[in-house]
Amino acid sequence: AALQLIADLEPQMIDVGVVNDRPFINMVTGGFGTQVTVETSQELKKVLGGAAYFLTGLNRFSSISSQPGRFQGPDFEWQGNFMVLAIGNGRQAGGGHVMCPEASIDDGLLDVSILREPPNSEELPVVMNALMEKGIEGVKEMAIVTAKVPWLELETDDAVYLNLDGEPEHGTHFRFQVLPGLLGLHLPVDSPVIKTR
Repeated sequence: AALQLIADLEPQMIDVGVVNDRPFINMVTGGFGTQVTVETSQELKKVLGGAAYFLTGLNRFSSISSQPGRFQGPDFEWQGNFMVLAIGNGRQAGGGHVMCPEASIDDGLLDVSILREPPNSEELPVVMNALMEKGIEGVKEMAIVTAKVPWLELETDDAVYLNLDGEPEHGTHFRFQVLPGLLGLHLPVDSPVIKTR
């Protein structure tokens, strides 16, 4: 079926995201979940598979903390403490969690979803549980800041860990940008991540 798709359809030109000169196709995430990914040992992943992340997350749950950050892009500025960050060219992060539900890989924009720290620390377990179960949609009414931008800058006081399509990155200053229509990709006609078809 995949070879038939390539034979029958012309490639669709899609956007490529870039973070500090490192490319990504789908999603950049940061915050608590990314830290869990970084801290989960390879040995535990080999033995337990996906359950290894769950166990590492449970072990760290009591130490969940927010990260102060300053975000700036065209017609968008936000400063505050964030728990989770998603910059999406695509819609889903690893594990199938929908983090940027309105993202399209050919619209020339990056979708931004920021889960800000709840005003009351007692709400934190409820917010994190909703995020784990339903993705960003589960916490949309609680504490989400969103934007669509061609570029975005993030500055943090302390180093933050990011995950670029599965590849780790950390630092205190990041520039995200989109390179529109850079890569040809064969996709089904009814692909939900394509806007212009």
